[in-house]
Amino acid sequence: MAAEPRRAESGFEIEPVYGPGSPAGWDAAARLGRPGEYPYTRGVYPTMYTGRPWTMRQYAGFGTAAESNARYRQLIAGGGTGLSVAFDLPTQMGYDSDAPLAAGEVGRVGVAVDSVEDMAVLFDGIPLGGVSTSMTVNAPAALLLLLYQLVGEAQGVAPSALTGTVQNDVLKEYIARGTYIFPPEPSLRLAADVFRYCRAEVPRWNTISISGYHMAEAGADPAQEVAFTLANGIAYVRTALAAGMAVDDFAPRLSFFFVARTTLLEEVAKFRAARRIWARIMRDGFGARDPRSQMLRFHTQTAGVQLTAQQPEVNLARVTVQALAAVLGGTQSLHTNGFDEALALPTEKAARLALRTQQVLAYETDVTATVDPFAGSYAVESLTDGVEAAARALMDRIEEQGGAVAAIELGYQKGEIERTAYRLQRETDSGERTVVGVNRFRSDTEEPYQPLRVDPAIEVRQARRLARLRAERSAGAVTRALDGLRRTAEGTGNVLYPMKEALAARATVGEVCDALRGVWGTYAPVERF
Repeated sequence: MAAEPRRAESGFEIEPVYGPGSPAGWDAAARLGRPGEYPYTRGVYPTMYTGRPWTMRQYAGFGTAAESNARYRQLIAGGGTGLSVAFDLPTQMGYDSDAPLAAGEVGRVGVAVDSVEDMAVLFDGIPLGGVSTSMTVNAPAALLLLLYQLVGEAQGVAPSALTGTVQNDVLKEYIARGTYIFPPEPSLRLAADVFRYCRAEVPRWNTISISGYHMAEAGADPAQEVAFTLANGIAYVRTALAAGMAVDDFAPRLSFFFVARTTLLEEVAKFRAARRIWARIMRDGFGARDPRSQMLRFHTQTAGVQLTAQQPEVNLARVTVQALAAVLGGTQSLHTNGFDEALALPTEKAARLALRTQQVLAYETDVTATVDPFAGSYAVESLTDGVEAAARALMDRIEEQGGAVAAIELGYQKGEIERTAYRLQRETDSGERTVVGVNRFRSDTEEPYQPLRVDPAIEVRQARRLARLRAERSAGAVTRALDGLRRTAEGTGNVLYPMKEALAARATVGEVCDALRGVWGTYAPVERF
């Protein structure tokens, strides 16, 4: 009796057996190309990991800048090759640690950064000219980039030598995450200002990380993750073009951020399909001629939403499979989650094991021996075509609604993600979808676990630091700088230049964001039922 086809996460059927003729009418030269060549299905670089492995960039940050600095030093000493900064919610929302709305959240899910002084402590003893740093922050991304630049300059590092990425992707905040500040129009203007500023001042910096990860964590399937991410990418490109930039002046510094799930084959296919779609959009849709403008370079993080609080050690196996999917899919950098992150911020031991997982894959297996080892696989090429077709159909629907921003205002992407999340939860609750340790293979006993705890006194300490900062700085210089920022925000100039002056005068993150709130207003989503 023939086996029933299984349905992919993206909705299409996966055949039990693939063979010659799969995919139908498949042309390897047109669909694949060579590694490092259009349409980049097989990877953005000719040699990929055969020369050196991906960047092992562990996401970390909690408590005070000093505590996070200690964790960064441990990661670097343990062989990490890049840093990824997690900021607390007040920082991500543009509030100082002593703001009423920050109460109870300071240092909880990331590090508290209120001023250039905190940023200096965060990177104390870490030469910024020798490390690549990613910063996961969106609405106030420009501020954190400028604080990083100011600290680099204080270390004697030229801005042209700084390398890293700022997430700077506010559109997905409206869809899935919620850490927005300003309405879409000024938010897109701010993103374009970052593009222009970095081209002139910090040329090696990746100006945006267009993110599907958070939408996937909210429930998006692989095709939705690709479609909604690339649709947002199109919106950013259009914004930059409307601001007068040439596509090949900014597109080479665009980067992306995706999740890696345990469905290894479909995830590999997803990454390959995303590269192919983006290459065609940039070459055929926007006329990009620089090959770097056509490349979809991306960071991957393993799927936090798939981690379980029950039997947390099983998460080590999940993270290993997810990491392998990212590597076989051609990621440029990778963060592996700690096995205990369904319970709390990762302990030092969990963070170390997460990094060691990457190192085992890089140095004890043969996955780095050859480029795109799944190329030509009947199954993986069929899945790649399936994800591509499903994603393109969703992107067409977004275009029919007027593009990503218009679709966001209509609630389209959010609604699609919520429906998928609801279906997945129902399948788990009914037992149709197996989650080891949760609805099958359960254990009657759980081993004791001591989570990492953030000292609640951090809030008081940060408030004292802010009071001292405000007492010692020149109030007049801060006022003048913030007034200059407001005037620029009211016009059409690049706000990053007066913003840097304000931050250098030791204006705080909250004060700078408040100045822009006064000009641009804040975003209030329209609830649709």
